[in-house]
Amino acid sequence: MPKITVDGTEYDTENLSVNGKAQLASLQFLEVQMQKLKNEIAVADTARMAYAAALNAELAKIDAK
Repeated sequence: MPKITVDGTEYDTENLSVNGKAQLASLQFLEVQMQKLKNEIAVADTARMAYAAALNAELAKIDAK
């Protein structure tokens, strides 16, 4: 009997209608997708910082001339 908590109230998922179960499945799918996107953003942000640091190092060479 899996349970979910919505707005502070716990519900037994076995009591959900077919439509309710479909909505729950969609919500769970989207939560997984959103976490994947957050992870991709974290990777991209790390790469952006590395590229910015590399560019700053190249610009420092120009300033040193």
